[in-house]
Amino acid sequence: MRRLPAAIGLVLVGLAVAVPVAATTFVDTERTVTIGAHNATARPTFDGHVTIVAGPLLPELRMPSDALLGIGAEVVLRDSPDTDLERVLAQDAAIASQPEGEIAAMTSEITEMGLAALQRGLAAGVIAMVVVGVGWWAVGPRRRRELREQWPPEPRTALVGGVLAVVVLGAVMAYAPDPGTKREVAWVPLRQEFPELPDEPRLAQVEISRGAATATSKAIVQGALDTYEESLEFYTALAEKTKGVPVRAPEDGQTTALVVTDRHNNVGMDPVAREVARAADASFVLDLGDDTSNGASWEAFSIKSLRETFEDLPIVAVAGNHDTGRFIQREMERNDFTVLDGEPTEIEGVRMLGESDPRSSGLTAGYNGNEGDNIAAIADQSEALAEAACEDGEVSLLATHSAASAKQAVAQGCVDLAISGHLHRQVGPTSTEGSNGTSTEVSIGSTGGAVYAFALGTKLRRDAQVAVLTFEAGRVVGLQIVTFKPGSVIEVGDYTTLPVPPAAD
Repeated sequence: MRRLPAAIGLVLVGLAVAVPVAATTFVDTERTVTIGAHNATARPTFDGHVTIVAGPLLPELRMPSDALLGIGAEVVLRDSPDTDLERVLAQDAAIASQPEGEIAAMTSEITEMGLAALQRGLAAGVIAMVVVGVGWWAVGPRRRRELREQWPPEPRTALVGGVLAVVVLGAVMAYAPDPGTKREVAWVPLRQEFPELPDEPRLAQVEISRGAATATSKAIVQGALDTYEESLEFYTALAEKTKGVPVRAPEDGQTTALVVTDRHNNVGMDPVAREVARAADASFVLDLGDDTSNGASWEAFSIKSLRETFEDLPIVAVAGNHDTGRFIQREMERNDFTVLDGEPTEIEGVRMLGESDPRSSGLTAGYNGNEGDNIAAIADQSEALAEAACEDGEVSLLATHSAASAKQAVAQGCVDLAISGHLHRQVGPTSTEGSNGTSTEVSIGSTGGAVYAFALGTKLRRDAQVAVLTFEAGRVVGLQIVTFKPGSVIEVGDYTTLPVPPAAD
């Protein structure tokens, strides 16, 4: 029983050290993140809010974090690759209309910072417990008894102890943040400054700083809010209209996949595509690339949005020519996409093959490089993929960003279906007899409704498409294309049965 109080005392010592160390480490941590169209720095807080600081020319925004222990964050927006302030705000507003991906990413960052701070606090607590425990053991029961009998200590001993306590307390006070340096901000509800905002629950909790920035930049902020409202209204209505869209459901023994391509940052279409996946009972998502416009780090929001929208489904992907460089492929992998690498693989029971566009490798720099290099890179990829498919002999689905990358595999009849994007319009399906069998190829239009390499905005700029693939016995046996018109008209194409030999009994 004598050991129990000592053990409790050690635990209390550990907690007394671990808690303040973890808390101080947490709030003093700063991490570089990408938010919307900006690079930014994020710092945890305990004020129960997520605060967006956009610089001296724009007002600050905040909203409740609804997190445990009042954990929040202060996000300071930094530079953006676009130098036009109004255009940047319009992009931010369009992204904010579908914020789930950004929220999930920020939550993940804060969680990682919290876990790192907790580990540091626990380490400090354990060290303190060991030091105190060893010291307690080294003193021994006899000396501890003598010290108790000598209490209170002699004046000189008390003076030394008092000086040490003052030094320690002074060090703590010097390290602690000065409460006088805390920014004083007057917060008012966003609707108080902009009463014409729609009755949207998400906006009801948003507050805006009141001051010179709000007054002088009100027109700019109003433009961004108008963009937010238009984007939210259009894509919310389109997603609602898509619910229960009459696509063909899989029969017994069949599975399906949703295909998206050339989203070009238009995250507004993600919830719309999700409704098609639900109606088709999709087992996974196939992403054919060009999720971004130029593969920049700020465009990571597009990958995060797709992952968050389809959080319960596997995503298989290749990068497109506009996903220039390695950043987007790494972001895909970081968000648990399966990025096809030119080797046959089996996913969800389907033998498939695919590879990212070689013009997105950074070696040919997309369409800014030498056109001859681009053509040669595609030709080399087409030859390599055909060789891999024909040697394997069991590949059913070939996924590439450009149809040119699948040209030789289709000509030799080594795959059941070669599907691609890139053209921003539908081509096919058409079937070709080759020496190894019959191959069908199809290119589908931009899921983002992109014009050139840009699709982000308040509504569709042109027709948008997704496709549903049907599989049976590990082979692709059918496809169906759904088209979304700029006027919110939805066209469900006929189901196409592919010329695939029936599975052997």
